[in-house]
Amino acid sequence: MTAPRVSTRRRTFAVAALIAAVALVIAVASILFRNQVSVVLGLVGLFIAVAGGWWVISEPMPRRAIGATGVVIGFVVIVISIAMALDNAERIVVRTVIVVALFTVTLTCARAAMRIERHHLTTHTREAGPPRHAVLLCNPWSGGGKVERFGLVERARELGVETVMLDHGLDLEQLARDAVARGADCLGMAGGDGSQALVASIAVEHGLPFVCVSAGTRNHFALDLGLNRDDPRESMDAFRDAVERTVDYATVNGRFFVNNVSLGVYATIVQEDSYRDAKVDTTKTLLPQMLGRQSEPFDLQFTTPDGEDVDGAIVVMVSNNPYVIGTSPDNAQRRRLDRGELGVFAVTTSTGSAAARLFTATALGQRTRSRFWKEFTTTHFELRSRSGRAFAGIDGEALDLATPLRFESHPHGLTLLVPKGNVEAAEQRRARDVSLRGLLSIAAGHEPAHHR
Repeated sequence: MTAPRVSTRRRTFAVAALIAAVALVIAVASILFRNQVSVVLGLVGLFIAVAGGWWVISEPMPRRAIGATGVVIGFVVIVISIAMALDNAERIVVRTVIVVALFTVTLTCARAAMRIERHHLTTHTREAGPPRHAVLLCNPWSGGGKVERFGLVERARELGVETVMLDHGLDLEQLARDAVARGADCLGMAGGDGSQALVASIAVEHGLPFVCVSAGTRNHFALDLGLNRDDPRESMDAFRDAVERTVDYATVNGRFFVNNVSLGVYATIVQEDSYRDAKVDTTKTLLPQMLGRQSEPFDLQFTTPDGEDVDGAIVVMVSNNPYVIGTSPDNAQRRRLDRGELGVFAVTTSTGSAAARLFTATALGQRTRSRFWKEFTTTHFELRSRSGRAFAGIDGEALDLATPLRFESHPHGLTLLVPKGNVEAAEQRRARDVSLRGLLSIAAGHEPAHHR
C-alpha cells in the first residue's frame, strides 16, 4: 500500500528540523572539539535537553514538568562543557545562544512536522445529538468503589441517564440486554476493562453507541482513548455534549475485546484465585517457578507473517491495535485505536536469565535485536497448542479456551460517544510518536507508518 502524502507545510518543517538538528550537533562538537571531555559532556547534555524538550511539548503533566527539569539540567551541562572548552566569557555567551537557538528551531519544527492535520484523525468522527434513553451500568466495587466516591449515580441523574447497578448474583450481560429490551439507545459502563468490553460488545451487536466511564482500577481502554482516568465524571459529559467517534475492536474465536489477549506466563498467573486480591505477591511467587530452568515450555505455537514458525513462547500478547512499548511491556500504550490492525509481541525464552537479559534490552530500547523477541502487526492471527486448550487473559478476565485461537481486527466497528475535548486529546496522543525515522519519512513526503 502506498504511503499517504503529507502537506508541503509539514514536509518543509521536517526538512528544517533535520537541518537544524544536524547543525546543532555540528555546532556543539565544533565548539567543544578542543577538549574530548567537553565534547562527551556537551553531547550528553544535548541528549538530556532534547529528550526533556520533547516531553515538554508532547506530554501532559507530570511528565511535562519532568521534561522541563531535563531541559534545565541538559543546558546546565552544555554551558559547563562550553565553559571548559573556552576561556572568554563573551565567546561562551555567544556559543550558548547559538546552541539554544538551534535547539529551539529543531524541536519547534519537529513538533510542527509531526502534528497530524485534523482531518486525518476525524475522518470517522461527527457531531451527534445526545441519546434520548441512555443507560449506564455501574459496577459499585470496581476501582475500590469509584462509582460511589465520584458520585456517578447522582451525576447520571442530573444528565437524565438511567443507571443500573451490578449487584451480587446479577449477570452483567443480562442487565445490558435487558436495558436494550427496554428501549435504550445508548449503553455506558462504569467499571473496569473487562466490563467495558462486555457491554461494548452488546452495544455493537445492537448497533448502539457506547460510553466508556473510567471507573475501574487501571482503565487501559480509557487511557488509550485519551479519556480522563482520574475523574470519571468527565467521561459522562458524553451523554450530554455527545461527539460520535468510531474505533476498532477485535475478537478471538468470536469473543470481543477492546484491549488485549495475553497468553503464557501472565495468563497462567491470572488463573490463580489469589491473583485478584494480591496481584504483586502472587506474581512474585509464581513467576520464578514458571521461568525456572526445570520448567516445561509453554504449549503455544504460531507462525509470523513472514513464515517463521515459533514454538514455546512464554508470553504472547495480541492487542486491538499495536502498543508503543516503553522500558517494559507493562507500561505499553496505544497511540491509536483506528488502524485496523492487531499488534502482536511474543517472548520466546524459557529461562529466567534469558528473560532478564531481554527485559534489560527492552529498557535500553534494543529489544528488537534479541532473538527472543517477536513483534509484528497483522489483521488476522492464529495461535495453536498441541493440547487443544490455552489459558488466556482477555482484557484482564481469566479464561480457559479451546485452540486454535483465531484473532481478527474489526476496523471502525465500535461507535463511541465521547466528550467534546476527547478528539483533541486523542490527536495529542497520536502526535507524541516522534522519531528520526518519522521525520525522514515526512521529509520525503510520506506519512509515517504509525500515523496512517
